[in-house]
Amino acid sequence: MKKYLFLFSVFFLSFQLRAQTIKPDVFVIGNSNAAVAAAIQAAQSNVKTILLLQAGGFDIEPIGKDLHSGVQATFLSKVKRLKPLNDSIGEVQFDKQTANQVLTQWTDSIKNLTVIKNVQWIKADRSGKGWVFKLSDGKTIRPEIFINVADQKLNAALKIDASAGGTWEKLSYQNPIYKTNVAVGKQISGSTSTFFSLYQLLMPTQENLVYVSDASSMLLGQAAGAVAAYAGFFDLRTSESNLKKIQGELIAHNSNLMPFVDVGIKDANWKSIQMVGVSGVIKADETNGKLLFNGEKLVSTAEIKEPIKEHYYKAQIWFDDHKSEIITLGNALDMICYVGNKAAESTLKEVEKKWKTTYGFTSKFELGRQISRRELAVLLQDYMPPFNVTIDKAGKIIR
Repeated sequence: MKKYLFLFSVFFLSFQLRAQTIKPDVFVIGNSNAAVAAAIQAAQSNVKTILLLQAGGFDIEPIGKDLHSGVQATFLSKVKRLKPLNDSIGEVQFDKQTANQVLTQWTDSIKNLTVIKNVQWIKADRSGKGWVFKLSDGKTIRPEIFINVADQKLNAALKIDASAGGTWEKLSYQNPIYKTNVAVGKQISGSTSTFFSLYQLLMPTQENLVYVSDASSMLLGQAAGAVAAYAGFFDLRTSESNLKKIQGELIAHNSNLMPFVDVGIKDANWKSIQMVGVSGVIKADETNGKLLFNGEKLVSTAEIKEPIKEHYYKAQIWFDDHKSEIITLGNALDMICYVGNKAAESTLKEVEKKWKTTYGFTSKFELGRQISRRELAVLLQDYMPPFNVTIDKAGKIIR
């Protein structure tokens, strides 16, 4: 009998210890803008996520005049509906109580997301390729991927060099690193033409760590969540992050890859313009710190010749034969069929059929007229997407 009781006690203790150990894919610590956005995105990307709030609620800073998209835009729309506020209102003001109410309701409704409140982490360390965190309530969290949102105490405990964390940069077409964008649009010095590269979220010396240097940014937090979720979902190391897959996931969750102020998420062609835009094939114009795609502007040969030739070998031959200074709709389709190995007759009929329905264009389908930037972006994305061309960590095309 005593032997039975002893074995039962050992089994029960072992069960208790296992029950107190939780193994999520992604673990986030913090109650800031970036922390909550990271947790929301990771969970929405279908990985088990835990967000540890060491306080009783969220501590959300004013968002200001960023170019809103993704989680941040959704949060502001929820604030507007709660207050309620007119949809046309510019900068949305909210207090901490309102932010907490909105985020509590939202996070409670998200599958795969667990929020732990009023619990401290008391020990943090490596565990194989993952992590181990001891909490003040007796639980142990063993995540595969950890998102550290500029927590200095964690930096010290885990020997993280915070100086290696990236910073927001001004977007310039002179440096192709912008093609590795995963977050854009934070207003800095009056400009929203800003970006943050995927590779600035990763630390070569810290595998399976996503480091967020700007705790105030939901835009950056969402990007961190997508990066962590990719590694967690596919059981990969963060060093194996696939830029295009992560960018595609962010687009799927309505996050900008290019800070175009004149093409919003409600635009029928937003996705195509974003994906072609980040490739640099059609470049935007900057005015007073704002990046304008100018979709209705007509396309000249000079502005697209070199970018398209850079992406596709066969385009060099086509442009050698194309002498006109403008690109008509007919020219564009001819180029697409030639470079993309499409049957000209069937492609022409297909595009004409899609013109007003699928693409939502209001212009007439006339082959002889000059094509607009919007129309060209949509056709390129549909038939020969430059977004799919592989680039390196510096944004340069890999041949």
